[in-house]
Amino acid sequence: MAAEGFRGLRKLWKAFQWSLKGFRSGWRHEASFRLEVYLAIVLVPLGLWLGRGSLEKLALVFPLLLALAVELLNSAIEAVVDKVSPEFNELAGRAKDMGSAAVFLLLVMVVLSWGLILLPRWI
Repeated sequence: MAAEGFRGLRKLWKAFQWSLKGFRSGWRHEASFRLEVYLAIVLVPLGLWLGRGSLEKLALVFPLLLALAVELLNSAIEAVVDKVSPEFNELAGRAKDMGSAAVFLLLVMVVLSWGLILLPRWI
């Protein structure tokens, strides 16, 4: 039983290392990911400070983190599409455009969350 637990911890550690590798890859190769990380570095602490109560804090911070995750997924889609189909292909272009649209929708969610929570306080 103890050996199984150790293997489970080893697998967890490996999964963590692969995740860090993914973050490094996103940082190294994707300017949009870097920009969104910079925004998150500023806006996550600001959201935690400005949010009144747990739900507001969550509504301000969660979309930012979700946008980072979807940006990484979009970058993964683009990398796979470029590997499989380096020449122009309508379906490949559609896949890339849809990934980009998903990121855009999350950025709209960030703006809406921040606007709906904070604008009424200043108006």
